[in-house]
Amino acid sequence: MKLSGGLLMFRRRNCLEVLLVHPGGPFFRNKDLGAWSIPKGEVGENEDLLSRAQIEFEEELGVRPKGNWIELGSVKQKGGKIVYAWAFAGDLEDNFELDSNTFTLEWPPRSGKFTTFPEIDRAEFFPLEIARAKINPAQVAFLDRLSTIVESE
Repeated sequence: MKLSGGLLMFRRRNCLEVLLVHPGGPFFRNKDLGAWSIPKGEVGENEDLLSRAQIEFEEELGVRPKGNWIELGSVKQKGGKIVYAWAFAGDLEDNFELDSNTFTLEWPPRSGKFTTFPEIDRAEFFPLEIARAKINPAQVAFLDRLSTIVESE
């Protein structure tokens, strides 16, 4: 069973907004609704979930996450992967530039040509209503849990 750890950064502007990332590479180029995710990554055996989530956030965005971690539990995605998440209040600098790690893929398939793609090609804050449509459907539960916690404060 595959496990991932991820972080959900949120901020309050006129409403509660969350930071989502869009996967890079050719498979997601023209996908929007349901394709976005929280920054996350696969957890190795005997690895701490929160530590992996923090490392992945920094690798995918180029920003070190800091804050008070709010546990959001886990969800099971369609492919069977279980994702654990923590939320934290934060924001990106005005001059933020995405600095994602990369992966190499034979593209086009069976062409013998290998191309390097960013793991994440976009990162944006969205109000919850918009985020619910953009995020991987299984991860909507993280938005609901965050909303419940933040509204009770």
